[in-house]
Amino acid sequence: MKNVLKEMILAAATTAYDKGIFPSPDFGDVDLEAPKAGSHGDLSTNVAMQMAKTQRMSPRKIAATLVDHLNDINGIIDRTEIAGPGFINFFIRYSAWYPVLAAIHEQDDQYGRCDLGKGRRIQIEFVSSNPTGPLHVGHGRGGAVGDSTANILSFCGYDVQKEYYINDSGRQIQTLGMSVYLRGKELLGEQVDFPDTCYQGEYIRDLAGELLERDGREIFESEAAAAIMPCARYAAKKITAGMRADLVDFGVTFDQWFSEQSLYDSGKVEADIRFFQEKGLIYEKEGALWFKTSDYGDAKDRVVVRQNGQTTYFASDITYHKDKFERGFNKVVDVWGADHHGYIPRMKAAVEASGYNRDQFDVLLVQLVNLLRAGQPVAMSTRAGEFVTLADVVKEVGRDAARFIFLTRHYDSPLDFDLDLAKQKTNDNPVYYVQYVHARISSIHRKAAAEGMDVDGFVTSDLSALETPEDVALIKALARYPEAVETAGASMQPHRITYYLMTLAAAFHTYYNRHRVLCEDDLRLTRARLCLITAVQKVIRNGLALLGVSSPDSM
Repeated sequence: MKNVLKEMILAAATTAYDKGIFPSPDFGDVDLEAPKAGSHGDLSTNVAMQMAKTQRMSPRKIAATLVDHLNDINGIIDRTEIAGPGFINFFIRYSAWYPVLAAIHEQDDQYGRCDLGKGRRIQIEFVSSNPTGPLHVGHGRGGAVGDSTANILSFCGYDVQKEYYINDSGRQIQTLGMSVYLRGKELLGEQVDFPDTCYQGEYIRDLAGELLERDGREIFESEAAAAIMPCARYAAKKITAGMRADLVDFGVTFDQWFSEQSLYDSGKVEADIRFFQEKGLIYEKEGALWFKTSDYGDAKDRVVVRQNGQTTYFASDITYHKDKFERGFNKVVDVWGADHHGYIPRMKAAVEASGYNRDQFDVLLVQLVNLLRAGQPVAMSTRAGEFVTLADVVKEVGRDAARFIFLTRHYDSPLDFDLDLAKQKTNDNPVYYVQYVHARISSIHRKAAAEGMDVDGFVTSDLSALETPEDVALIKALARYPEAVETAGASMQPHRITYYLMTLAAAFHTYYNRHRVLCEDDLRLTRARLCLITAVQKVIRNGLALLGVSSPDSM
C-alpha cells in the first residue's frame, strides 16, 4: 500500500510541475507511516513539509496541490485530509486491503521475500567459541542472532554463507592441553598443584579419564612438554564435536567450519606478514612486529609478532578476514560478544589495509544473558568452572523457546532469560503466545471439517464480508510483514521479526475474542474469515521459520 501511494504522490507532484505549479522537479523522498491515532488515517506523509524549501511554497499549499492532482485510478482512497502544518492523511477503502490476503495465499511461504541483496554474497561468522569448553547461554544468544540474521538476509535476496571459526591454535589450546594433562595425573593418584589459569570445569576431568581409558597411562606419565599437545588435540576434537552436536540440537548448522590452525599450516599467516611488511604496513620496534593500524583510524598500532617470535591472535585474524574477502564475499559480518567492542577498529583497519572498503566488514555485538529462575538469578561461578550450558537450557525449555526468547530484544541490550517462564503455557511466555496462534487456527480448520462445514474454496471467497474495523485491522497488520522483513534484513536486527510476530499474535487474539470465525448461519462470512485467519497462520509460520522456530498444529 505504501508503494502504491508513493507512486501516486510522485505522479501528482510531476503533474503539478508539468503544469508550472511547482517550480522544481526535485520532490525528494516520500515517507509514509501509519499514524498512532486511527483518527489520523491509515497512512500519513510529511512530504509537503519536506518539499517546502525546493518549491518555495508553504507546506499546506503544497499538500493541497498534491491532493488535487492525485490520480486514484484504482479507487483505493476513501478520503484525504490535510492536517497541522501540512501532513497529508490518507484513509484507505476497506476493499483496497483485500488483495493483501490474495497475495499471502498465492505467495504462501514466499510472502515477504524481497530482493534487497540482489544476489550479493555475504558471509556471517558466529558463535566461533574456543574449543576449550562447552557452549554456554551467551553462545546460544549469539547463535540465535547469527542464524536468524542469515535466514533473514537469505530471504531478502542475499547469497549467504554461515561459518564457524575454530580457534584451535595459540595459548588457549596449550592451556587446554595442560589442564587435561594435570587432571590425568590426578586420576593416576598424583598430588597436583592445579593452577587457577587452567580450565576448572568437571568436563576437563572427564576428558582426561576418556583419554586415559583410550590410550593408557603413558601419555600422563610423560614429560609435560611431550604430552600437552596430544592432550590438547584430543580434548579440542572432542569438545568441538560436542559443540557441533549442541548446535544441531539448537537448530544451527554451518556451511563451513574453518580452522585457525589451517592458516598457519598453509603458511598464509607468515605470507601475509611478509606482504604487509613489503607494503610498509608492518614494521619492527623493540624486537616485535607492529601493524600500522593507526594509519587506518585505530587508536594505536598493534603487535602481530611478539618479542619471543610468537604471533598474536590479531595476526591470524588479519589473515582470516583477508581470506574471507579473497573467497569472493561482498560483505563480511562477525557476531561477537559485547566485550570485544574494542577490537572492531583494528579489524576494520586491517580490512582497509588489505585493499577492501572498511564498510564491507560489520560486527554485531551481542550483550550478556542473565539467567533467572522464577525471577531470581541463577547462581554460577566462572572461577569454579560452574556455568549453565546451552545444552542444559535447550534440554530444559526446548529449542523453540530458547531461540525465540534469545531474540525478543535487540542484541545490543542485555537479556533476562527466565527458565521457568520459558516453560509456561501461558500468554506470559512469548513463544507460546505466538505459536498458539498457529495451533489455534489449525484447530479451527479441524473443527470446520469435523462439523462438515462446506468451506472449500475459502481462499477465493467473497471478501466483502470482511467489513468490521477488526477484520480490516488484521489485514493491515498482515500487510506490514514484508516491510518488517526488509527492515530486519537492512538493519540485521532479527528481533524486529520477533516483535512483529508478537504484535500480530496480539492482533489475532483480540480479533478472535471478539468475532466468531465459524458461523453456521452465515457461510459467506465463515469462508471470508477462514481466508483471513489462514493468512495470519501463514505469516506466523513464515516469520517463525526465519527465527528457526517451529509452527505446531496443536499445543
